[in-house]
Amino acid sequence: MAGAKNHDYHILPPSPWPLASSMSALLMASGAIMWMHSVTGGGWAFLAGLAAVLFCMGSWWADVVREAHHGDHTPVVQLHFRYGMILFIASEVMFFVGWFWAFFDFALFPTAMSFVDGQVERATEGAAAIAATWPPKGLEVIDAFKLPLLNTLILLTSGTTVTWAHHALIHNQRGGEKKGLWGALGVGDRDGVLKGLWLTVVLGLIFSSIQAYEYIHAPFPFKGINYGAAFFMATGFHGFHVIVGTIFLIVCLIRAYRGDFTPRQHFGFEAAAWYWHFVDVVWLFLFVTIYVWGGWGAPVHSG
Repeated sequence: MAGAKNHDYHILPPSPWPLASSMSALLMASGAIMWMHSVTGGGWAFLAGLAAVLFCMGSWWADVVREAHHGDHTPVVQLHFRYGMILFIASEVMFFVGWFWAFFDFALFPTAMSFVDGQVERATEGAAAIAATWPPKGLEVIDAFKLPLLNTLILLTSGTTVTWAHHALIHNQRGGEKKGLWGALGVGDRDGVLKGLWLTVVLGLIFSSIQAYEYIHAPFPFKGINYGAAFFMATGFHGFHVIVGTIFLIVCLIRAYRGDFTPRQHFGFEAAAWYWHFVDVVWLFLFVTIYVWGGWGAPVHSG
C-alpha cells in the first residue's frame, strides 16, 4: 500500500518548536548581553527570552510525550534516544573538564598573592617565588569534612534512591494500600517508584539548600582572587546541574503519578536517572579535588 510505514523509524511531522526555540534563545542571549552592558530594556528582553525558551521546551517535550503514547517510539527510536543522552552527558563531562583544568592550572602554577583582611595583595617580582602558594597565603578554606562531606553523603544516598525507583519501575512494583504519610501523598505501600522519586527529590532540595548556606558563609569572595573564582564556578555550575536534575526528577514524579511510564517504555525516567548519576560522580571529583586536595594545608574557616 502506497504511503504505508514499513520501517521502525519515526518520521517527524512539521514542528514549529525548533525555529521558535532558536529565536527565543537568540532573544534571551541578546537580552542578557544588553543587560550586562546596562542597555535600557536588556533585562526585560532577557526575561522575555527566558520565558519563551521555557515555553518552547515544555511544548516540545509535551509533543515527545504524546508521540510516545501514540506508539511512535519503537525500540530503534528508543535506542537512538539513549545514544543522544549518552552524547549529551559526554559533552557535559567535557564542560566540567574545563573547570577542573582551570583549578589544577591555578593550583599547580600558583600566582604570587596573599589574602589579607578580605583584600588581595599581589607580591612584587622579587618575592614571587616565596609568596606563590596554593591556596593563596592568608586565605581560609571551607572545612571539607563538615558541610561538603554531609552533601556528599546526601548525594550518594540520592543515587541509591533513584536506582531503587528505577528497579521498582522495571519490576512493576506499583500500587498497594495508601496509608500513613505515604498515603497522604497518594503513594501505595508497594509503590517503590513514587517512594524512590520522592526521596530523591527531597534529598536534591536538601543538597541545594546546604550549598546555598555554604556559599553565604564562604570565607572568600568570588571575584578578585583566582581560588574563589575557580571554586565558585566549578561547584556553582555543579549546583546548577543539581537544580536542573531535581526539576527533571520532579517532572518524572508527576508523570509517574499520571501512569506515563511502563516497565518496557520509560526512557524519560531512565534519562533522568542517568543525569542524576552523572551529577553524583562529578560531585565526588569536586569533593576530592577542590574541597580536600585543593584546600590541603590551608587554615580552615571556623564559621
